[in-house]
Amino acid sequence: MSSLFSTYNKWEVEVAKGQGSYLIDTEGKEYLDFVQGIAVNNFGHCHPTITKAVKDQLDLLWHSSNLFQIKQQEEVAKILTEHSVCDHVFFCNSGAEANEAAIKLARKATGKHKIISMKDSFHGRTFATMSATGQEKIHGGFGPLLSSFDYSPFNDTETLLKKVNDDVAAIMIEVVQGEGGVRVLEPSFAKALIELTKEKEILLIIDEVQTGIGRTGSFFAYEQFGLSPDIVTLAKGLGNGFPVGAMLGKAHLNDAFQAGSHGSTFGGNPLAMTAAKAVLEELLAQDFQEIKEKATKWKHVLREELMDHSFVNEVRGLGFLIGIACSGPVNEVITKIRRHGLLVLPAGLNVIRLLPPINVSEQDLNKAVQIIKQSMNESKKEISVS
Repeated sequence: MSSLFSTYNKWEVEVAKGQGSYLIDTEGKEYLDFVQGIAVNNFGHCHPTITKAVKDQLDLLWHSSNLFQIKQQEEVAKILTEHSVCDHVFFCNSGAEANEAAIKLARKATGKHKIISMKDSFHGRTFATMSATGQEKIHGGFGPLLSSFDYSPFNDTETLLKKVNDDVAAIMIEVVQGEGGVRVLEPSFAKALIELTKEKEILLIIDEVQTGIGRTGSFFAYEQFGLSPDIVTLAKGLGNGFPVGAMLGKAHLNDAFQAGSHGSTFGGNPLAMTAAKAVLEELLAQDFQEIKEKATKWKHVLREELMDHSFVNEVRGLGFLIGIACSGPVNEVITKIRRHGLLVLPAGLNVIRLLPPINVSEQDLNKAVQIIKQSMNESKKEISVS
């Protein structure tokens, strides 16, 4: 019997090592990994440059605390602010912590308490970020949530307008709802967000935990929609597997987060910042147009190969955050895909989520398509036989 809490439905795979787009289990079986730590390893497993940077830092200093000046924090913050619409950065350890900081900052800076987030969103599992998440399955069993959150349907301008009042501090949104079914922000809704937040002087918080650091074909996903958020949250890909999170904010919010207003013991320690700096330097060396073109071509191939299948309704997404929306539950198909050597995820009951590293080869992308197609065809045959 395991000594662990049963908080995860674990697969029958125990991973021994990883390299690039591949994982190898303890029995020597190789898997093409399009989970990548759930959109974490944007540059694949054990990227040599990032790995070397962390190894070198290990022999110098792991942790000192935020009572000291930490040069790497300034270096990473400079890169993030130079390539975003924000001016200041707070470092933490995860996406949930970044979103927690964003919620606190929005409320403190505005003096208002209400935050509107989207139905089917996902922002974390701390009490505040769970309350911000618009999914009942995340809320179940924990008693009354924080009452200061209201949920509006994603891409529904009319309903959002009705929910806005003088108590609203911020609107919190993902450009692509990853956990919520890989749903992409519609340009018309983005335009409405711009106009509404400006007119009503409401802060715009964009959760880029899953979409940031190149995953959608740009540094941040919000860039592709003409948005200028007041607050941006990051984690996952920022450390390529090393735990690190960040909240970015515009200059007008700086006075609300002065000494003693927020903190994190481990946030921004030298190891995490070394990993983040190496990731960002690698990211800036990429050709984003090339990433976009590769991802767009792959999405087209997925549609060509899968849309004739009766189980597939839609292939959607942005960059290398792709969802295959199906006509029924996908867990059995995902298990079959895994047994054929490809690792993928669900995004809700009926969507298969694909998260390859952004430096994936076209050969591996095509290999994944064929495994998915084969697995779906086998499932179709089994259903017809039964």
